[in-house]
Amino acid sequence: TPNHHLIADEPSEVGGADLGPNPYDLLMASLGSCTAMTLKMYAERKKWPLEQVSVFLNHEKVHLADSEHPEEKSAKVSQFTRIIEIEGELDTDQRQRLLEISNKCPVHKTLQEEIVIQTMLSK
Repeated sequence: TPNHHLIADEPSEVGGADLGPNPYDLLMASLGSCTAMTLKMYAERKKWPLEQVSVFLNHEKVHLADSEHPEEKSAKVSQFTRIIEIEGELDTDQRQRLLEISNKCPVHKTLQEEIVIQTMLSK
């Protein structure tokens, strides 16, 4: 929207000016914020005493475990590691349920779908 602006940049060690998060940081911010929002909304509906959610993410390219040709570029996949810190007086079953719900956030589901990107020039 016109009221929100984001600056993305690359770190100075790779030629950027480090004026903002890099594109993968923004992608992780989308996944992390969606995860936290989804868990907060779920806990509110259940009237659970969830006080705070913090989501920590990392992205890396990793080799497929069963790749026959690990040297090929296609043998690597993107892996996001997501660590969720939940604060509040929640029992083990509630915490486990919130972990399950984290996989249902819309951005998580989108990233696991087959994605088609249609690119065109503006007029």
